[in-house]
Amino acid sequence: MEYIWLLALMLAIGAFAGVAAGLLGVGGGIILVPAFYYAFSSLGYESDALMQICVATSLATIIVTSVRSVLSHHKKGAVEWSILRSWAPGIAIGAVLGVLLASGLKSQTLMLVFGVLGVSVGLYMAFGRSEWRLGTAMPTGPARAILSPIVGFLSVLMGIGGGSFGVPLMSLYGRPIHNAVATAAGFGVLIAVPSTIGFLLSGWGDPTAPPFTVGRVNLIAFGVIVSMTLLTAPLGVKLAHMMDPKPLKRLFAGFIILMALNMLRKALFG
Repeated sequence: MEYIWLLALMLAIGAFAGVAAGLLGVGGGIILVPAFYYAFSSLGYESDALMQICVATSLATIIVTSVRSVLSHHKKGAVEWSILRSWAPGIAIGAVLGVLLASGLKSQTLMLVFGVLGVSVGLYMAFGRSEWRLGTAMPTGPARAILSPIVGFLSVLMGIGGGSFGVPLMSLYGRPIHNAVATAAGFGVLIAVPSTIGFLLSGWGDPTAPPFTVGRVNLIAFGVIVSMTLLTAPLGVKLAHMMDPKPLKRLFAGFIILMALNMLRKALFG
């Protein structure tokens, strides 16, 4: 029964994450990490490393979904490969640093980080404007050397791909939204691959981990989520063409803020 409940919860989470990703263009990680946490904890898996497992498993799923997204966008000529290549080293370095830090943090601290950053992402989704600009071209030189590791580092601490930070960043520097979304999917690959390898190599032999957890990656959740998101994301895309996404995006932003605030509450007050 324990495995059946775990499987059922993951099927529901994967279906919702796929629809949301297709409908609103958001990465699944912003949904998956809190959903994993509440699913695992409701089944009795409470430990200091539970948030690490949630973050690591989310990043593992992002490898598959980001590669698929990049290839799809590339066929339409939307990926700006010059930006992706020039930002790749810094993002990958930031991702590795994020794994090294996250591996030593307790669940409570990671929940606090997710809560603060999640509220920030939700507020930008709700109130950010497409005409906001910090510049007309993507940063180069020292600015890129500082910003690119930050994108990778913060994304790993939250267990998310490149979209939540990469899309706003590129939009603020004048990149068209379609190009920003396509290129940020590439950021997701750069973030997820090294971080997942790092999490697979850490945390072995944890008796409090959910069943079928390798290192810090739960294989049941990974397999089910990837399968479901690949099935339901096209449904979200179809829905996006049938309705106005703006009010839905604000509603979803409110949902993210509530989840993040709840994470903050649990981190601060238990």
